[in-house]
Amino acid sequence: MRVMALADTHLRRGGNRRLPDSVYEALEGVGAVLHAGDVLDRDLLDELSGFAPVHAVLGNNDHDLVGVLPETLLVELAGVRIGLVHDPGPRAGREARLNRRFPDAAVVMFGHTHEPCARAGVAGQLLFNPGSPTQRRRQPHHTFGLLELRAGSVAAHAIVRA
Repeated sequence: MRVMALADTHLRRGGNRRLPDSVYEALEGVGAVLHAGDVLDRDLLDELSGFAPVHAVLGNNDHDLVGVLPETLLVELAGVRIGLVHDPGPRAGREARLNRRFPDAAVVMFGHTHEPCARAGVAGQLLFNPGSPTQRRRQPHHTFGLLELRAGSVAAHAIVRA
């Protein structure tokens, strides 16, 4: 199963920005979409659900989605448990903190920092931040993520330039 990973899209209804074409191209054929917060508007979630089921968490800028999205979420896709949270907290102690929050997850996906990340955490847990396809901030490129899940494991993962 191919999974699209997004975070920090910061798109508001009626705004002049949209997801990059490369994101729409990559959405074709995905089995699920994960969004690690700062969606801003339900319209984007509805649009993404036209491609595949969407699992999303509340970001610190998602004021209109309070009560709609959970702060954390644990989903299982293709036999892989994935924890989602927007803000991973300070860099110091992040790996242990995320492992305590999602001890049974093979992958913990987060956002907030806009810094793409794909690295091993505690006990081999994959810590995955897809960055942002719309607000790169201090990063050299806009990014999103892709996960390939097979038979209960992460077969591949990538941070993709948007």
